[in-house]
Amino acid sequence: MKEKIVIKNVYPEIEGGKYPVKTEIDRHMEITADVFSKEPVEVWVKYRKISNKTWKKVQMNPYQQITNGQKYKTYINFDSISIYEYTIEANTIDKKQSVTYSKILELFVEPRIARFGAWYEMFPRSQGKIPGKSGTFVDCEQRISEIKHMGFNVIYLPPIHPIGKTNRKGPNNSLYAGPNDPGCPWSIGDESGGHKAVHPELGTLEDFRHFLNECRKQGISVALDIAFTCSFDHPWIKEHPNWFFHNPDGTIKYAENPPKKYEDTVFLNFYPEDKEDMWTELKNVIIFWIKQGVKIFRIDNPHTKPDEFWSWLIKKIKKHYPDVIFLSEAFTNYERLELLAKLGFSQSYTYFTWRNNKNECLEYFTKLTQSYLKEFLRPNFFTNTPDILPKILQEGGRPAFKMRLVLASTVSCSYGIYSGFELCENKAIPGTESYLNSEKYEYKVWDWDRPGNIKEYIAKINKIRDENIALHYFDNIIFCNSTDDNVIAYMKISEDKTNCILVVVNLNPYNVQSSRITVPIEKIGINSGEKYVVRELITDKCYVWKDRENYVRLNPEIEPAYIFRIEKDLPVIEKKDAQSHIAEENSIYFFELKYRAERNSDVLARHELTRFYNEYVAPKVYTGPDYDIDYHTVIDRISKDQGYDSIIEAYIKTPGH
Repeated sequence: MKEKIVIKNVYPEIEGGKYPVKTEIDRHMEITADVFSKEPVEVWVKYRKISNKTWKKVQMNPYQQITNGQKYKTYINFDSISIYEYTIEANTIDKKQSVTYSKILELFVEPRIARFGAWYEMFPRSQGKIPGKSGTFVDCEQRISEIKHMGFNVIYLPPIHPIGKTNRKGPNNSLYAGPNDPGCPWSIGDESGGHKAVHPELGTLEDFRHFLNECRKQGISVALDIAFTCSFDHPWIKEHPNWFFHNPDGTIKYAENPPKKYEDTVFLNFYPEDKEDMWTELKNVIIFWIKQGVKIFRIDNPHTKPDEFWSWLIKKIKKHYPDVIFLSEAFTNYERLELLAKLGFSQSYTYFTWRNNKNECLEYFTKLTQSYLKEFLRPNFFTNTPDILPKILQEGGRPAFKMRLVLASTVSCSYGIYSGFELCENKAIPGTESYLNSEKYEYKVWDWDRPGNIKEYIAKINKIRDENIALHYFDNIIFCNSTDDNVIAYMKISEDKTNCILVVVNLNPYNVQSSRITVPIEKIGINSGEKYVVRELITDKCYVWKDRENYVRLNPEIEPAYIFRIEKDLPVIEKKDAQSHIAEENSIYFFELKYRAERNSDVLARHELTRFYNEYVAPKVYTGPDYDIDYHTVIDRISKDQGYDSIIEAYIKTPGH
């Protein structure tokens, strides 16, 4: 009797098919499987939309032999945004044996914006110009073109609903509000309405729809915050008191998410007797805003609600509105954050906000981009939020804001800033990560052009992102070795290898850092010893590099980060007729010190050589703002006369360096 065909190790598959895999409509999906058979077989991926009865088939190709079998691989391009299911089928060539994999796996094919987007979070009530008065949706429309100019394609709004009056919070989250204090937008609901209503101070529902339309005209999507919490004045309190938790005395409990307390807000009890009615009403809240034109929802504190609710809700919504995107705001323990992504959330907040030093960045970014997580967890790197002004931004000044922007926007395909970031707003309540005089609790009037802003810098970074397809993906990152503990470097290469981006970031916003960067040139077809051009896209300067090892210098006050595009096909930029009297003078002093350090074992000369090289030579020969091609050409020419390939080689071959 012939042995049965066995199919194993299907990938991607999340926990045996318990959770859906995710991909996007604009990229092909790789599927692999191990097939064991003593006879030749044909292997296929079968897939279909969940609404279809008919399967489509794509043949898989063998790519590696294993004991008693083969590894198979194929790619699928899905033709529409939808929920799909897929499995593997194998049959012998003579068709006498046929086996189908034991599981049917679920797949969410989502829009491109689920992977690649730049988010700008703003409070509508802070878009006005009159102190002490709420801005409106009409005021928001006045800022669309400015936000578009900065390169953002998602405007994210905190809750826009009526705000409760009972236990209303005052400035800086104080427990007592004055008569003119507007309260916190996450305390939702009053006598005028709840989750399907618009705060009257912001305008009407028609005004909101007009704002959505104006955004759409400029290619911007609107994301709306959904917080399934209520104020004590929400209509549901009277209509459905059993939907809430109660104290022993019968009063309703206020919400807590230790160590935080929300005295103006109450949590929903997701398991009342009429659970089905309650869950349906919450689903209808989402559908209501979808019908207004919203397709992206940022979900507040999803980790404080039942997992089964999110799994139920997301699938119910996506069955009819598959292009809807859900962002999970879950600053919670890691296992919960990951589980929420498995349950179906399209994107996830992460711990990026608190990852600052090189080692923790490398460890965390590698986990997010190069492990099984990439099949279901899409990170959205927010630099700051209304609740979080990290210490690095409080203390690091403009260099920190620029550095964190580049890091967020080039490691992750989706990233966001909370308004005020572009103004380098860094005033915090002492000893906390909370903004001082936060607009969460009061009206604000901003000068969006105040001195020191980085709006044009943000616009440039977003333009670089848009124009370089290598930055449109998050699982193509390659971390490069850097000799400085404050410098992180990584490369992203497009699938067809026509676009290669190298990012180098000084993680220290206070000091100049120099580092040797190891570039894996073999991955883009550059040979050892070959020269190539790197164009720094922020400054639009070109540099000639050679081999894998190259040197950079980053002054955070000038440029805390570089984004290089490797343009190997451009002609090499050389200056054979270069002249530099400074290079000639510096070389005389340099080689005099080198001679004394080497021949005479002169410790003082060795220390002086280090100082002189770092202060006068390195800035002009390392890639950076002070680079001087004439100086570099001349001093390297003199170094060759001394028997060295370059001035850098002459320095590092000196004992003690």
